[in-house]
Amino acid sequence: MCDDDHGNGVPRRALFVTGAAAALTLGSVTFASGADAAGGPGTPASGTETRTVRGTLPTGSPDFVYLPVEVPRGVREIKVAYTYEKPSVPAGTAGNALDIGIFDERGTDLGGRGFRGWSGGARSEFFLRGDDATPGYLPGPVRPGTWHIALGPYTVAPQGLTYEVTVTLTYGEQAATPKPVYPPARARGRGRAWYRGDCHLHSWYSDGRRTPAEIAALARAAGLDFINSSDHNTHSSHPHWADQAGDDLLILLGEEITTRNGHVLALGTDPGTFVDWRYRARDNRFGKFARRVREAGGLVVPAHPHATCIGCGWKFGFGEADAVEVWNGPYTPDDEIALADWDNMLVAAVRSGGHGERGWLPAMGNSDAHRDPDQVGTPQTVVLADDLTREAVQAGLRAGRSYVAESQLVSLAFTASGARGEHAGIGERLKVAPDTPVTVRVEAAGAPRCTVRLVTDEGLLFTSDPLPVSGAGTVEWRTTAAYAAYVRAELRHEAAAGPLPGALAAFTNPIFLGDAR
Repeated sequence: MCDDDHGNGVPRRALFVTGAAAALTLGSVTFASGADAAGGPGTPASGTETRTVRGTLPTGSPDFVYLPVEVPRGVREIKVAYTYEKPSVPAGTAGNALDIGIFDERGTDLGGRGFRGWSGGARSEFFLRGDDATPGYLPGPVRPGTWHIALGPYTVAPQGLTYEVTVTLTYGEQAATPKPVYPPARARGRGRAWYRGDCHLHSWYSDGRRTPAEIAALARAAGLDFINSSDHNTHSSHPHWADQAGDDLLILLGEEITTRNGHVLALGTDPGTFVDWRYRARDNRFGKFARRVREAGGLVVPAHPHATCIGCGWKFGFGEADAVEVWNGPYTPDDEIALADWDNMLVAAVRSGGHGERGWLPAMGNSDAHRDPDQVGTPQTVVLADDLTREAVQAGLRAGRSYVAESQLVSLAFTASGARGEHAGIGERLKVAPDTPVTVRVEAAGAPRCTVRLVTDEGLLFTSDPLPVSGAGTVEWRTTAAYAAYVRAELRHEAAAGPLPGALAAFTNPIFLGDAR
C-alpha cells in the first residue's frame, strides 16, 4: 500500500486501483474554486494556490501512478515540481528513478487524448499555459476539471521510493495559444539519388540537451540531407523545427515510443501525431499503436533492440516493423549482436520463401544523439530515393534501398549482375536461374585499411584484403543463386586483436538472387 499524505491541509486519501492493471490512482488534490480564490462569484481570479503531496511507492509498484488534480475555473497556468529520495543501494541493485508527465481534463485513457506532456526523468519541474510550456509539454488552454499528474516509477529501490509533488495554480485570464507551424514535407533534392539521414535524435524537448537549431546545424555539418525528430514519448517539439528546415535539409517529425519493454521510432508521422507508450508486450496492444503510426504516414522502426539499459531490449517482436535500427550510435557489441540477429531474420525469410513484399525487414542506423559529445550522423543511413521528400525517403527505407555508413566520408556502391546484362542494386532482386553466374561488385570510398566482407544466407563467404590508405577500392566476387539466396556487404575496420571482426565502417541491405520462391 502506498502512503499518500497531502500537505497544506489537504486530507490524507486512500489509494485505489484503476481499471488498468498496470496503473494506480491516488486521492485527489483539491483547490478552492477560482471565484473563491478571487474573493467571490463573478470576480476575476488572480494570485496562486499551492498544494504538496508526499508519499512512498513500494517495490513492485505499477508502471504508472496517477495523481488527480481538481482544477477549478479561472486558472491560467499549472506548475508542477517534484523530488524523490535516492537512497544508496547494494551493487547490482536498481535505485530509485521516477518519471513525470501530465494529462488534462480529457483523461488518461490509453491513446493519449488528454496528453499534455512528458519529461520522463529529465526535469524536476514544468509548467504549461495557453501561450507557452516547458519543453516536452504542450501549450494550450487550462480548462477546469480533473487533471492527472502521471508518475512513472521506472525503478524502485528496496527501501521504497519516497516522493514529494508540489502543484501550483496561477489564476488569471487565459493566454491565446499560437497556431503551430511545421516544417515542409519536401526539400530541394537532386531527383533520384542517394540521400543521407539520421532518424534518431533527441532535443531538449525530451532528455536531450540540444535545441532544434543546434541539431540542425550539426546535421548540416555531418553532410545529412534529412533528419527525423524522435523525442521520448512526446510530440511537443514538432512546431519548433519549421525554422530549421531548408532547401538543403528535410526535417521529418516523429517520436521515440519508449515503453518498459523496448523503444521504437515513429519515423516521419504527420505533424502533431502523438503515439502512446503506456503498455508492455504482455498487454498485446503494440499492434494497435503500430497501426496508429502507419495511419499517420509514419514507419515503425524498433530501436537498439539489444541495448542493455533497463527497459531498452525489444520484446514486441518484429511482425509490425517496417525496418529495424541495427546500428545505434558508436559501434558497440550491442550493435554486433543486433547485426547478427538481423542477419538470422534474413535467413529465416529466404528459407520460408518470405522475401517478397514485406517478407524481409530492412536495416538502418542512427546516432541516437542526445548531447555533447554525441555525434549527429554517426552513423547515418544512406537511402536511394526518387526525391528529397518525406514520401520518397520513407519509400526507399521501407524497400531497403539503403546502406549505413559511419560518417559522410564513407560511401559505397553495391550491385549484382548476371551473364545477360541483368542488374540489381541494394534492396532489389536479381532474377536469374539458379546456376547462372552472378558477379557481385563493391566500390568503396572513405574506408582506409577496411576489409570488404560479403555475407550470404550461408554465412560469411568472402573477405577482401585491406583497402589502400586512400580508402578507395573495388572488389568483385562471383557466385550463383543456388549458392547464395542473398548477399550483403560490410566494410570493417581492422580488428584490434583476437578473432572478433573489427567495428563496422558501413554495411548494406541485401541483394536477393534468383527468382522469388
